[in-house]
Amino acid sequence: MTNYGRELRMSINLRRKEKMEKVTEFVERMRKVQKETEAVLVRVQEEMKRQVNKGRREVEEWKVEDKIMLSMKDLVFKERPVKKLVDVVATTSHKD
Repeated sequence: MTNYGRELRMSINLRRKEKMEKVTEFVERMRKVQKETEAVLVRVQEEMKRQVNKGRREVEEWKVEDKIMLSMKDLVFKERPVKKLVDVVATTSHKD
Protein backbone atom coordinates (compact mmCIF):
# COMPACT_ATOMS: atom_id res chain seq x y z
CA MET A 1 0.00 0.00 0.00
CA THR A 2 2.82 2.40 0.88
CA ASN A 3 4.79 1.92 -2.32
CA TYR A 4 2.02 1.59 -4.88
CA GLY A 5 -1.03 3.29 -3.34
CA ARG A 6 -3.13 0.12 -3.50
CA GLU A 7 -3.34 -3.28 -1.83
CA LEU A 8 -1.19 -6.01 -3.37
CA ARG A 9 -2.91 -9.02 -4.90
CA MET A 10 -1.51 -12.08 -3.23
CA SER A 11 -2.82 -15.59 -2.91
CA ILE A 12 -2.18 -15.67 0.84
CA ASN A 13 -3.87 -13.66 3.55
CA LEU A 14 -1.17 -11.66 5.39
CA ARG A 15 -3.49 -10.56 8.13
CA ARG A 16 -4.25 -13.91 9.64
CA LYS A 17 -4.13 -13.89 13.42
CA GLU A 18 -1.92 -17.02 13.74
CA LYS A 19 0.94 -15.43 11.83
CA MET A 20 0.76 -12.26 13.90
CA GLU A 21 1.03 -14.21 17.15
CA LYS A 22 4.12 -16.01 15.92
CA VAL A 23 5.67 -12.75 14.80
CA THR A 24 4.89 -11.22 18.19
CA GLU A 25 6.52 -14.20 19.93
CA PHE A 26 9.58 -13.82 17.72
CA VAL A 27 9.84 -10.09 18.44
CA GLU A 28 9.55 -10.68 22.19
CA ARG A 29 12.19 -13.41 22.04
CA MET A 30 14.53 -11.10 20.11
CA ARG A 31 14.00 -8.30 22.64
CA LYS A 32 14.85 -10.69 25.47
CA VAL A 33 18.00 -11.87 23.67
CA GLN A 34 19.00 -8.27 22.99
CA LYS A 35 18.60 -7.28 26.66
CA GLU A 36 20.58 -10.32 27.84
CA THR A 37 23.34 -9.61 25.31
CA GLU A 38 23.51 -5.97 26.34
CA ALA A 39 23.82 -6.96 30.01
CA VAL A 40 26.62 -9.41 29.23
CA LEU A 41 28.48 -6.84 27.11
CA VAL A 42 28.27 -4.23 29.88
CA ARG A 43 29.57 -6.74 32.44
CA VAL A 44 32.44 -7.82 30.17
CA GLN A 45 33.31 -4.18 29.40
CA GLU A 46 33.52 -3.38 33.12
CA GLU A 47 35.72 -6.44 33.73
CA MET A 48 38.05 -5.47 30.87
CA LYS A 49 38.27 -1.92 32.16
CA ARG A 50 39.11 -3.19 35.65
CA GLN A 51 41.84 -5.48 34.28
CA VAL A 52 43.39 -2.74 32.12
CA ASN A 53 43.35 -0.16 34.91
CA LYS A 54 44.98 -2.57 37.36
CA GLY A 55 48.52 -1.76 36.21
CA ARG A 56 48.04 1.91 35.41
CA ARG A 57 49.54 4.71 37.43
CA GLU A 58 48.77 8.39 37.69
CA VAL A 59 50.02 10.42 34.73
CA GLU A 60 51.73 13.75 34.99
CA GLU A 61 49.80 16.78 33.88
CA TRP A 62 51.65 18.78 31.21
CA LYS A 63 51.15 22.48 30.65
CA VAL A 64 51.87 24.42 27.47
CA GLU A 65 55.01 26.12 28.84
CA ASP A 66 56.57 22.98 30.42
CA LYS A 67 60.02 21.99 29.18
CA ILE A 68 60.81 18.33 28.64
CA MET A 69 63.84 16.29 27.65
CA LEU A 70 63.58 14.12 24.56
CA SER A 71 66.06 11.35 23.87
CA MET A 72 66.81 10.84 20.18
CA LYS A 73 68.88 7.73 20.83
CA ASP A 74 66.36 5.25 19.40
CA LEU A 75 64.88 7.47 16.70
CA VAL A 76 65.55 6.30 13.14
CA PHE A 77 65.34 8.81 10.30
CA LYS A 78 64.98 7.94 6.62
CA GLU A 79 66.88 11.08 5.74
CA ARG A 80 69.49 13.03 7.64
CA PRO A 81 67.85 15.29 10.25
CA VAL A 82 68.03 19.04 9.93
CA LYS A 83 71.43 20.44 10.96
CA LYS A 84 70.05 22.49 13.84
CA LEU A 85 68.57 19.32 15.41
CA VAL A 86 71.88 17.47 15.12
CA ASP A 87 73.71 20.41 16.69
CA VAL A 88 71.26 20.58 19.60
CA VAL A 89 71.63 16.85 20.29
CA ALA A 90 75.42 17.05 20.02
CA THR A 91 75.71 20.04 22.38
CA THR A 92 73.33 18.63 24.99
CA SER A 93 74.96 15.20 25.02
CA HIS A 94 78.44 16.71 25.62
CA LYS A 95 77.23 18.68 28.62
CA ASP A 96 76.40 15.50 30.51
